[in-house]
Amino acid sequence: MKTNPGRFFEDYRIGETITHAVPRTVSGGERALYHALYPARHALYSSDEFARASGLSASPIDDLVAFHVVFGKTVPDISLNAVANLGYAEGRWLAPVYPGDTLRSESTVIGLKENSNGKSGVVYVRTRGLNQNGDCVLEYVRWVMVRKNRLDAPAPEAVVPELKKALAPADLVIPAGLDFTRYDFALAGEPHRWGDYQVGEQIDHVDGVTIEEAEHMIATRLWQNTAKVHFDATFRDDGKRLIYGGHIISMARALSFNGLANAQMIVALNGGAHANPCFSGDTVKAWSEVLDKADTDAPGVGAIRLRLVAVKQGAAPFALKGEDGKYAPEVLLDLDYWAVMPK
Repeated sequence: MKTNPGRFFEDYRIGETITHAVPRTVSGGERALYHALYPARHALYSSDEFARASGLSASPIDDLVAFHVVFGKTVPDISLNAVANLGYAEGRWLAPVYPGDTLRSESTVIGLKENSNGKSGVVYVRTRGLNQNGDCVLEYVRWVMVRKNRLDAPAPEAVVPELKKALAPADLVIPAGLDFTRYDFALAGEPHRWGDYQVGEQIDHVDGVTIEEAEHMIATRLWQNTAKVHFDATFRDDGKRLIYGGHIISMARALSFNGLANAQMIVALNGGAHANPCFSGDTVKAWSEVLDKADTDAPGVGAIRLRLVAVKQGAAPFALKGEDGKYAPEVLLDLDYWAVMPK
């Protein structure tokens, strides 16, 4: 058989490293499509001149474009037969990605745990995105619930990796040369500096976007994400195509511009959960909470740790979890990340 049915839970082994096909050279086309799909307006990713004034050689490709490209490469080997993508941890952006860079991905299996029903299991992988020079530009851990193909396949010894709940400020990699001492707040769109935000502060980003089937399918194809739950309406019992979680991440990040326009670059992903499924027709809104702040060695640059929550219609203001500790049914995404901001 020459076709690829994808890996199932019983096909993974602890310690194996998987080299993912196919390398991809990114261009300004990815940026244009990204900004068409999402209301993305952060100045550092929109203007070469703004980026040069901030110490960079040119405007990088959006951080989440790099993430989606690297992530998409892993899908045929990691999550083609997934039930759901469950979470993220220990993500770091290690170098900016520029038009003309070629990205490829590799993943190492660091954990396996069969579910009690014997029909699926959770696979933990550490993924690295590498450029044409072999430099790692992005790394993260994610865990995925994957179906079994042979239900009689013996369960592997359970290995659940110990992961950091959050990356420390010392773990953050600030892009070389980044300098916000000449930062133009008028061009960026908001006057709020790093010092204007307080730990515990919550920000309602106000705006909402109704998810359309067409835009979701464009995004999923753009990032070459081949997971069956996103394409094949017969793959789920409810007959619905599941909206790609990365689409919700990018939509929420773009919506957060209203209130966090100066949170310019994502430099770390502490954790994340796709709390509930999203389908075409849902209207997505977002709110953020300031979790921590830290100084950096870069001129005029501070780090801010944010919780970004995406919700759908009917959500109560700033609602996250109920008394039982479970996410409210309207919560779609709970993302914990570090960004850099002018001081």
